[in-house]
Amino acid sequence: MDTNYTVLARKYRSQDFKSLIGQDVLVKTLTTAIETSRIAHAYIFTGIRGTGKTSTARIFAKALNCLSSDRATASPCGTCENCRAIAAGQHIDVMEIDAASHTGVDNMRDILDAAQYRPTNGRYKVYIIDEVHMLSTSAFNALLKTLEEPPAHVIFILATTEIRKVPVTILSRCQRFDLARVSIETLKKHFAWIAQQENIELTDGANDLLARAADGSVRDGLSLLDQAIAQTGGHVDEAATLDMLKRADRVVVVDLMKTILSGDVAAALDKVDSIYNNGADLSMLLTDMMEWTHWATRMHPSLNAGAVTNSPYTADQREQIANINSRITVNTLSRIWQVMVAAVPEMQAAGNQKQCFDMLIIRCMHIADIPSVPELLKQQESENRARSVKNILADRMSNTSSEPVVKTLSITCAADLGTALQSTKEILLYSYFSSNIEISELSDGVIKYFDRKGDGDFAHKLSAWLLDKTGKTWTLTKLTESTHTQTMSEQKQEELESDPLVASAMSLFEDAEIVGVK
Repeated sequence: MDTNYTVLARKYRSQDFKSLIGQDVLVKTLTTAIETSRIAHAYIFTGIRGTGKTSTARIFAKALNCLSSDRATASPCGTCENCRAIAAGQHIDVMEIDAASHTGVDNMRDILDAAQYRPTNGRYKVYIIDEVHMLSTSAFNALLKTLEEPPAHVIFILATTEIRKVPVTILSRCQRFDLARVSIETLKKHFAWIAQQENIELTDGANDLLARAADGSVRDGLSLLDQAIAQTGGHVDEAATLDMLKRADRVVVVDLMKTILSGDVAAALDKVDSIYNNGADLSMLLTDMMEWTHWATRMHPSLNAGAVTNSPYTADQREQIANINSRITVNTLSRIWQVMVAAVPEMQAAGNQKQCFDMLIIRCMHIADIPSVPELLKQQESENRARSVKNILADRMSNTSSEPVVKTLSITCAADLGTALQSTKEILLYSYFSSNIEISELSDGVIKYFDRKGDGDFAHKLSAWLLDKTGKTWTLTKLTESTHTQTMSEQKQEELESDPLVASAMSLFEDAEIVGVK
């Protein structure tokens, strides 16, 4: 039995800057710093797991101590004594410290005491502190002074996945590098190259699934590839990868979403039962449905979001999504997305995931039918107007069927209109009319006016009231510019101010003014 097998994540670990994938900005900055001899005394690398933080630290340590050059070099040879010892984790001057198991101040004090001595075999002593956020507060405080002004031969390289837990006093003493998630295309090229080196048959579909499941982490992706090779014996195809990941094929997901949005509850639940019985992980299925909703929203024609050639769907699947988008709105997709996001913690906490998922499907199907808020408001406004017209017509019909009713209102000027509104107790309409409306012309059945506040519903309300009280239809024309005519309130205030009795009363109080007329 061969006990010397090395997993792919370790076997193909980056050994120099050229082989470090997906971190072009980091590589350029560090190589330029080395070539120009602008090497800082402390660095901190942060990012998600498997993006190359520790690998970069080791490569940087090689670059500083490589014996192929008489100074630090951006291209370590990898074959000299120092390079081989650092790669094996056995170099006396390059110390990797796991902060998770060395959290105390005593551990940090031992490191700082040893840092005072010059390196034995290399140019620099390099301290690589992994998961540095796990250090205790006292350990961080002990590190502060040495980290700010270390001996000239000491380089600190800190690595963490939780940068927010690192005190700002530590961050301010380091050059910070944020390692990006590795793109799907970069991961696919890397996995394809490794499969070629290992003489493994890796199909494009399986490669795409593995790269997406890796979520930007090289190590996660290589671990999945290792598992897929072990499961299939060297022929890694899409079906085997789907089975390993317990994910439904995107064809199945597109078909399921199509059924959900069709409104057929029985058919949708039958499809879920079939997918579940085939062994799919419902949490992963929910993730795939959220992925579909995200891309369907981006593809919606109302957004004009541009081309989506980077979507994970084939041309045929994108065409199906376009057909679905022609029948639904962005509001519907947004509501479904919100329901799915809320279901994620529910799925994690549920004792029976299948029951929780069935309820999620039913919620998605019913919430898709709910009209949006603007649609509800528009519908309510239409109903109110229809009800108003219906009531007016009903009144007119009842008046026609009984004894003739003589219309007593006679409106020939703005004052008549204001008086009529008051007498019929149309208080809100009268208040708006008297304060904001400038009447430029009022004749039999015709009103031309300027609205100072621009209430779009005023003309409709006044027309309905005039039809009801005068028995005929009036033509209301809204002017776009003010005629500088006084409103009724301004006219009344002017009349009041000119009244001798009012003028006498106001003279009794200093700075008195009329603030309103009722």
